[in-house]
Order: sequence, then C-alpha cells, then structure tokens
Amino acid sequence: MKSPAYLWTPPATPSLPVLGNTARFPVNRIFCVGRNYHAHAIEMGRPVDKASMKPFYFTKSPTALVESGATVPYPTGTANYHYEMELVVAVGAPGFRVNEADAEMLIYGYAAGLDMTRRDLQLVARDQGRPWDLGKDFEKSAVCSAILPIGDLGVLKSGVINLQVNGETKQSADLAQLIWNIPELLADLSQFYHLEPGDIIYTGTPEGVGPVSSGDSISGHIDRVGDVLLTIGQPE
Repeated sequence: MKSPAYLWTPPATPSLPVLGNTARFPVNRIFCVGRNYHAHAIEMGRPVDKASMKPFYFTKSPTALVESGATVPYPTGTANYHYEMELVVAVGAPGFRVNEADAEMLIYGYAAGLDMTRRDLQLVARDQGRPWDLGKDFEKSAVCSAILPIGDLGVLKSGVINLQVNGETKQSADLAQLIWNIPELLADLSQFYHLEPGDIIYTGTPEGVGPVSSGDSISGHIDRVGDVLLTIGQPE
C-alpha cells in the first residue's frame, strides 16, 4: 500500500526513554487527575469527599511533553507559573471497562512527572466554569522522567513523593495519601476511554504547590521510581 502524501512533514512521535531499554516509549495521550490528595484539594479551596464524588480528569496534548533535565522558557500569558509534582503511570496494554482487580495488567511502568500550570489562567477558567486548557495544556507543560518498567514493583501503594525548588523542600507526601489509588484510577478512566499502550496518567499532586520564576531549578523525587529535573528559563 502506497504511503500517503502530506503537505508537510508530520511531527515526530513524542516519546520517553525507558530505563534498561534502548527502545523508547511512544506517548499516545496524556491524562491528568485533578485534586487527588486531600491536603492539596483543601489548599485549592475545593475539598474532596470520596464517598460522594468521582475522580475528574483533564488532558494535555502530547506536544506538551518534555523530558526531565530540560530548560523551558517561562511561559507567555501568566504571572503565576506553578509546579505540581506527580507520579506518572505508563500504560502498556489496551483496556476498556477494566475491573480494579485486573488494572495492574495495564501498567507498563512508572515515572516522575511535573504538571506545570499557568495557575492564574486555570483559576480564572475554573471560577467562570470554563475549560482549563489555557492553564494546563500548553507547550512544555508535561515534564516526565524516564519510565521505570513495573518489574517486581507491582501496584505502588506507598512511597515518598517530594519536590524542591532551588534545594528548598516545597512538597512532601506519600503515595499512600492518594484519594483514588492506581487501580481505582485505571478502572474508572477505562469506563470512559479505550486505554491504549502509550497513554500516560499523571495521578495528582500533593499540597505545597507554588510559583517559580526564571532561573529557578526544580527537582522532584519518588521513592523506587526516580527523579525529575527542570530549569526555568527566560521568557521567549
């Protein structure tokens, strides 16, 4: 079958390195979970009652992806640019309407990620009942480490997650504090989407989010998973 002709060269497939493998992980979709730690939900002024509420999600374009260690320009349109440290789950098998008991079969591995946010734009959109795209889905806003294959880790139920800005700790929590854990998220999200290999899920951030400025250095860590690094450059 003849390959289609395009008006211009399509962009390369976004991808991430995989620890212990020369092949890269091609990224399909980026899902993000909102308000998945109680203390962060409270600091955002929107407490969560798991008994009466469901997880909610937003997405970032794969073009938002940037590898750990990069320097990214301070983004346009904001004066309140925030970090959010998160565990990332990498999907490696298809799944639709998956049970929690079977959710582990979808996991290829884990990574450490930063959901960078134009907080002022997000809050304006939130308060006006509008989509969060301008605040969340912008270039170089989904920072991610190399992916660690699941191996013998299984479903992560606990582990320290923290973040420092210029060496000062800003976020510190434990994965055990997730409101909706990994199997619950995979099972719930798969009720609405056919999850596919290459999908990645940012599982939510702990309390302590805050602004950064040009010249700042961000470092995040998740026990048994890895580290993520980012430097904030000058505006374009």
